Amino acid sequence: MTPPTRVSEAFPTAAGILFGLGLGGFFDGIVLHQILQWHHMLTSAGYPADSVANLRLNTLADGLFHASTYAFVVAGLAILWRRARRAHLRWSGRLLAGTLLMGFGLFNLVEGLVDHHLLGLHHVNETVPRAQWIWWDLGFLAWGAAMLAGGWWLWQRGRAATGRANGAPA
Repeated sequence: MTPPTRVSEAFPTAAGILFGLGLGGFFDGIVLHQILQWHHMLTSAGYPADSVANLRLNTLADGLFHASTYAFVVAGLAILWRRARRAHLRWSGRLLAGTLLMGFGLFNLVEGLVDHHLLGLHHVNETVPRAQWIWWDLGFLAWGAAMLAGGWWLWQRGRAATGRANGAPA
């Protein structure tokens, strides 16, 4: 169950989490903002998408949001690339899957708590009656917590499998 001991051998967990944060943001922005059009970044912050001016502001805010999620993916790729060029070890696929899920889950939890609950910038599904918004927001948090927990579980199993594959004692 011992993972690789040298830092250059260890799977770059931060890379997977950054990828997961970025993918979580892409999913939110592409699916919820653009395809389903359930909300935009500022639709509950006094800028409903009911005028061209408000839609323009929301589109700009959505674009800045997408740019930040893109930066997470680029940072994750840079870390993974740098680490992969140093060590030629076998990493369990569960490490990447687990860290992606942890990052995606962290995205949902942080974005959900900050944007939906603390700041009230928008809510997950603003196409349903306002009284139902809280349930969608809570479901989003539960989904994030489930991904984080499942990712942690996969990551732990991946660390053990990677250690065994690279000659570490079981």
